[in-house]
Amino acid sequence: MTSTGPERPLDPTFTALPYRRLADAALNRARDFGATHADFRFERLRYQDLTVRDGALEGASDREVLGYAVRVIHQGAWGFASGVTLTEGGAVAVAETALAVAQVATAMTREPVQLAHEPVYDDVTWVSAYEVNPLDVPLADKVALLTEWTGDLLGRGPVQHSTGLLHQVQENKFYADLHGTITTQQRVRIEPEFEVHGTGPAGFDAMRTIAPPVGRGWEYLTGDLRDWRAELEELPTLLEEKLAAPSVEAGRYDLVIHPSNLWLTIHESIGHATELDRALGYEANYAGTSFATPDQLGTLQYGTPVMNVTGDRTVPHGLSTVGFDDEGVAGQQWDIVKDGVLVGYQLDRSMAAANGIERSNGCAYADSPGHIPIQRMANVSLQPAPDGPDTEGLISQVERGIYVVGDKSWSIDMQRYNFQFTGQRFYAIKDGKLAGMLRDVAYQATTTEFWGSMEAVGGPQTWELGGAFNCGKAQPGQVASVSHGCPSALFRDVNILNTTAEAGSQEQ
Repeated sequence: MTSTGPERPLDPTFTALPYRRLADAALNRARDFGATHADFRFERLRYQDLTVRDGALEGASDREVLGYAVRVIHQGAWGFASGVTLTEGGAVAVAETALAVAQVATAMTREPVQLAHEPVYDDVTWVSAYEVNPLDVPLADKVALLTEWTGDLLGRGPVQHSTGLLHQVQENKFYADLHGTITTQQRVRIEPEFEVHGTGPAGFDAMRTIAPPVGRGWEYLTGDLRDWRAELEELPTLLEEKLAAPSVEAGRYDLVIHPSNLWLTIHESIGHATELDRALGYEANYAGTSFATPDQLGTLQYGTPVMNVTGDRTVPHGLSTVGFDDEGVAGQQWDIVKDGVLVGYQLDRSMAAANGIERSNGCAYADSPGHIPIQRMANVSLQPAPDGPDTEGLISQVERGIYVVGDKSWSIDMQRYNFQFTGQRFYAIKDGKLAGMLRDVAYQATTTEFWGSMEAVGGPQTWELGGAFNCGKAQPGQVASVSHGCPSALFRDVNILNTTAEAGSQEQ
């Protein structure tokens, strides 16, 4: 066995499970039936969620998912089944069910399923980059930290309530297929979030931390990676300023958008829009298709020439970062938008083969052993300008505008085209300098109009990795975690809505 990732050990309580014997039994059965492809995926997922409020524990939950899945291509059609019985007989039965499903599906399959070629990886391991598995930290230690932090916020300034959430996941996967690829992987991810609530002259409001979820361990909260105490310390002041801020005057403004907000716009308007199954219309019921159809590949002017977007399953600490996807395809980085033009999609092996693409870029993922892998989002990121300015340098280029920090709500249509986004903090910009906070702000545009208004991106010193812990897709629904890196960026002449006025107009 060889390792392609950092030198961290696999969890021995996972490696003690009998997945290799089950894989041999299932794959041999599929081979006996003449399957042209078969893969076996064994998974254990451990979850722990903590909720604190006003310095006291409000809820804690632990959950574990354990099982395996067999996927086959037989007589040109897909078959799939999953099980939880950890015996060779159980694995054979699951393989036979998958084969039976394929036989039924053959009559409904118009074109035989083909898979793009991928090299064989002979028994390799990959472990994500973290120092301390948060699920190995005593629960009492985690509760003590969260209750201390939220308790310290209570009663400061306008703060009437404070909440804290902590989501933690350990994901182990073993994959083997008929062609000889065998991979064993372990990923850890964590999402801390803190929020304060209060009332002012304009009513109730809240202010939340902007720290993103990450593919790191417990060191994210207790190490030197982020100054959590400083970020928490400023929340009451930020909330007080927001409660007293004037409501924005709707109109057109230049925007400087911080990565803590821009990642979400990338996720919705680029990430989902460049999933090939959406672009082809195969994925439609859950969040729609895409305006960025394949006939426009290489010609669609997605944005300005400073727009360069990559798909990436290799970036350290990314939530979608893997050594290998759920089809045994090695993690890669590739171009999606180059110099403002659409040049690539996210895809899996069957999507690649069906569309004449030589190799999958490794976007197959299933969120549990009970689900079939589907094409899911890579870490889709906007690249910085190598010698670009810092955020203050971008703000200095704005005479009248708004600086946007932190994500909040969003809305986008079923073709990923017309959208609007709000945020945590909005600051007026006057003559190149910040001039106090605003409230009730949302920016609205079409995807190509918005990215076509991006005049400049910041340098590498402004680049940050944001992300989402629970992105939904498919029916039955599946969730996946994904990161989006981006620099601060300057957009010209963007339409700004007053959300309070908009809500009032809707009631009339």
